[in-house]
Amino acid sequence: MAKIVRRFRKHFSGMRREILGQMLTLSTSGFGLVAALAWNELIKEVVQNYIKPLAGESSGIISLFIYAVIITLLAVLVTYNLTKLVKR
Repeated sequence: MAKIVRRFRKHFSGMRREILGQMLTLSTSGFGLVAALAWNELIKEVVQNYIKPLAGESSGIISLFIYAVIITLLAVLVTYNLTKLVKR
């Protein structure tokens, strides 16, 4: 009986650790999504208020292109720096 209890405790401990790891991953991903949406709104406002008036009001494609370039550069910069940080 004691062997069964030890085996159950060991399994439960591993399962608890796995659940906590998944919760950490999910919460980190959730906060990352919220941060990404905040940056998204900021960049949209910058393009809307500063880029679009310079390029003209009928410059929808140009504004979207500039927005996509800014997002891509930001994603590459963050990914590059995080990769360097993890390798240390």
